[in-house]
Amino acid sequence: MFNCLRLTSCITRHGTSKFSAFKTLSPARSFASNTLLVKSNGGGIPFRDATKNSLLTLGRTFRTPISRYCTKSSVPEKGTKSVGYWLLGCSGMVFVAVVLGGVTRLTESGLSMVTWKLLGEKMPRTDAEWREEFDRYQQFPEFKLKNQDITLQEFKLIWYMEYGHRMWGRAIGAFYAIPALYFWTKGYFNKAMKIRVLAFGALIGAQGLMGWYMVKSGLEDRFHQESDVPRVSQYRLASHLGFAFVLYSLFLWSALDKLLPAQKLAGQIPAATFRFKGLAHATKAAVFFTALSGAFVAGLDAGLIYNSFPKMADRWIPSDILALSPTLRNFTENPTTVQFDHRVLGTATLTLITGMFLISRRRLLPARAYKAATAVAVMGWMQVALGITTLLTYVPVPLAASHQSGSLILLSLAIWLTHELKLVKRLPK
Repeated sequence: MFNCLRLTSCITRHGTSKFSAFKTLSPARSFASNTLLVKSNGGGIPFRDATKNSLLTLGRTFRTPISRYCTKSSVPEKGTKSVGYWLLGCSGMVFVAVVLGGVTRLTESGLSMVTWKLLGEKMPRTDAEWREEFDRYQQFPEFKLKNQDITLQEFKLIWYMEYGHRMWGRAIGAFYAIPALYFWTKGYFNKAMKIRVLAFGALIGAQGLMGWYMVKSGLEDRFHQESDVPRVSQYRLASHLGFAFVLYSLFLWSALDKLLPAQKLAGQIPAATFRFKGLAHATKAAVFFTALSGAFVAGLDAGLIYNSFPKMADRWIPSDILALSPTLRNFTENPTTVQFDHRVLGTATLTLITGMFLISRRRLLPARAYKAATAVAVMGWMQVALGITTLLTYVPVPLAASHQSGSLILLSLAIWLTHELKLVKRLPK
């Protein structure tokens, strides 16, 4: 900028002379081409390149030096990489939390801790403390109706599982808050990013509260019928998982903004590319809602019935699919209907993924979008195969946990695909 001011000052001081601005430069040499300049025969402003016998206007002569000295350089946003890796780390920790939560649910450990404290519960150290914790557990429905024969040693195993899940959630809060405060004070966040950071913090807090609200539903005295099994509400479980998926998605999207910016397409963008972008977002939504329906399957233990595929007990549509009244209750409270819906959603999502992949081969897309579409297709087929295997083998913990993790991996790849299409936009007419 200072060079620009000196150049302007030089022209102003010698404005009466047509060539006096060049006195501060090498004699009679052009900024643009470093060629010899002579006054044109016509006089006035234009110059002539003596070496090529072509006219150069004053604008062309000064274009290079003015852009060089006066244009503000595009400096990368401060701390972009550091913020990006922090966001990616946050998304990774949420991913692990989802896996731990799935294992906790599958091992029926979630109701072993019957109290909740904001900063964490004290871990029992002595035999007396463990006995006191075990006595508290015995006052709630899971022990009274289901686990009357559980030993203290067995109780310790499920307690450690739930304790690990809770403490990991608190670790996410610390891993998020401390760097966020540092980056904020250092000025690494622009206005838009500050809004995101506040939203992330609110979601983390809401997720922790929802976790306890979910556990509390399994500790309530509401299991009075003979067929009732003490467990958390499937509605709260789905909400807890949904919050985790949303938080993970936002972290991952923001990390990709910083670490892997979307590529632009050169030239005019065909209308078919815009339509494909809509299809990619529809695919991502289908993956999300299919995974969310899996929370109802887990909450009702619906994977433990009708362990056959593709038919359900030799029928395409089971006889008890609408056994509850009113009818709408079946979609969230009838294990048969919930499993049937999950099958239908999974099949429909796989069909959508396959069609999206085939169409992507015939569309003009950013280079990495082709790789992302392929990755979504491969993972989609793997996820369905894993789900069928889990059902046929009566939901073993390793397979079921892998299936739940696979849904998050598939969602991650769908997010990557839509992020690569982020800059595919219609230009205003």
